[in-house]
Amino acid sequence: MARHSKSRLVVYVALTGNLLIALSKFIAAALSGSSAMWSEGVHSTVDTINEVLLLHGMNRATTPPDRAHPFGHGRELYFWSFVVAVLVLALGAGVSCIEGILELRHPTPHTDLWLNYIILAVATVFEGTSWVIALREFRARKGKLGYFQAFRESKDPTTFTVLLEDSAALLGLLIAFIGIYGGSVLHAPWMDGAASVGIALVLATAALLLARESKGLLLGEPAHPRVGETILAIARKDSGVRSANGVLTMQMGPHQVVAMLSAEFEDALTTPEVEACVNRMERGAREADSSIVALFVKPQTEETWRARRKALEEEGNAALS
Repeated sequence: MARHSKSRLVVYVALTGNLLIALSKFIAAALSGSSAMWSEGVHSTVDTINEVLLLHGMNRATTPPDRAHPFGHGRELYFWSFVVAVLVLALGAGVSCIEGILELRHPTPHTDLWLNYIILAVATVFEGTSWVIALREFRARKGKLGYFQAFRESKDPTTFTVLLEDSAALLGLLIAFIGIYGGSVLHAPWMDGAASVGIALVLATAALLLARESKGLLLGEPAHPRVGETILAIARKDSGVRSANGVLTMQMGPHQVVAMLSAEFEDALTTPEVEACVNRMERGAREADSSIVALFVKPQTEETWRARRKALEEEGNAALS
């Protein structure tokens, strides 16, 4: 529950900040006519919508399992995270790019630039605060992993989505300031349009990273290796198991894992004893890791398990070649 609360805090902070920033940016853009400021306003609006979608996905992901979804609704969050990536690319990057191209074709001088600078400074404070909170939560979860490795291995898209969005937002603010200030000092209004295109490129990069990770989670990634190691350790301690061969896992949500254990039982066990053994392993696995929502045990010799794994690896290598 604490993890859920921290993830929601990160999203709520980002949502509040982006909403206030979007309104201020549009006011500044309307008064000054700055293309970069319009792009930043669109950027913050898209980010605001994204936070709402993430909150909706988080709420849906906590829906209890039912007959239609026996393993829960955890992947709802992965779906809405993918939608967020599409919105960032289509609306954020697309509108910013179009706005920048139009400004480059017909550059116009701008007025009331002081308001743009004030809004950019205020936006930097809001975005920076949200970024620090998201970074703190991400660092607490990543442990000893590197940032990119932690991003790739994370099973909860809320924190890294907000962190990536805020990073793109801060970089976009810097580009906007350079375009507006540089265009004013150098009397080159085209720099404002170039800044919009630069903002579009930043958003497109962030969107592609989010889409790539969200796609992997949505299609089904294995859980963290420690989940399988925990199950194997429990199985190997059980007196009814001759050999615990291996575990296959699939992440069904940020805190929902389905696992399949390949195990060979002692030949002398009766059917009720095998059932009792399976129940012990399932109960022990859930007590050790609450994210395991289901554990399926397949009676299988170690030789059969290895042969099947080798066949799967050969099929995968053949598909890549």
